[in-house]
Amino acid sequence: MWVSKRAFVLGLAALGVAAATGPARAADATDLAAAKAEGKVSWYTSTPIETANRIAKLFEERTGIKVEMFRSGGTAILRRFMQEHDAKHIAADVLTTSDPAASGQLAEKGVFVAFKPEGFDKIPDEAKNADGYFIAQRLNMMTIFVRTDKVAEADRPKTWSDLTDPKYKGMLVTTDPSFTSLQLSVVGILAQKLGWGFYEKLRANDMMIVQGNQQVSDNLKRGERLIAAGALDSYAADDRKDGHAIATVYPTEGTFVIPSPTGVVKGSPNPNAAKLFAAFMISPEVQKIFPEEGGYAARTDVPPPAGSPDLASLKTIPVDYKLIEKQSSSIKKKFSEIFQ
Repeated sequence: MWVSKRAFVLGLAALGVAAATGPARAADATDLAAAKAEGKVSWYTSTPIETANRIAKLFEERTGIKVEMFRSGGTAILRRFMQEHDAKHIAADVLTTSDPAASGQLAEKGVFVAFKPEGFDKIPDEAKNADGYFIAQRLNMMTIFVRTDKVAEADRPKTWSDLTDPKYKGMLVTTDPSFTSLQLSVVGILAQKLGWGFYEKLRANDMMIVQGNQQVSDNLKRGERLIAAGALDSYAADDRKDGHAIATVYPTEGTFVIPSPTGVVKGSPNPNAAKLFAAFMISPEVQKIFPEEGGYAARTDVPPPAGSPDLASLKTIPVDYKLIEKQSSSIKKKFSEIFQ
């Protein structure tokens, strides 16, 4: 069943995320002196590269602590992290992905440190672990977006199902769920709701598959493809800001709103710098960066990006993250079989 407004709450409930109860508590402390003594923090992240670089540079300027960053797609980040973790070689201090299902699983395995920094109470309950084992860095809206100078308004898709119309053949592009964690959630839920036949029809429509959302954006700007068939909307907003003729379509069945969790890794080389950096990422100074770049902050007291709707005004599709966790491999395999 398609549901409305902030219904993505239901999907995260599967992670054991509970509503906060009782009086507000004091924030967990960070130790600036100890963090500076460590001198660096290792950050594994799928945050868009320009945003990630901006956050890292700002942290270095504010603290003098160097950020060593490994940035790639969410699935690649998790693969490297797990390989190192399983080999008992903990290199990452802080892990930021766009895979709430994986973060929930890692929290259950005791991979993260419980940490509730200042501002924890400003993050919606549905976008954090109640015990502080992970907390959303940002919220990601997955939509359809189109080249408005090439696709007339009357001809634009209005629903996810509309994308299968043969008139869109050769016009579509989307990301690979084997590389991009956000797309894994989208594919898993749309395949459940619409059936794998939906993706078989998209294959018949010659939908292009690229690794990440930057490549989707680049394809639209070059005019190689005209419709992003499920991609990260902050890229569309950023492209509009740069003067490109790109409009967002909010499908009538609903859009996807997916948190990007951050966890402080247990047993990491720089535990104090890790907590300081994790706390920094949900500070108002950093949270304001996301709407400036077309995305949505995790904090409830930071407004949406200019020209974009408040999330509460939109119909959204809940994600069953337990289902995604359980079927992750089979979703990737089936998608690959269809589009190989």
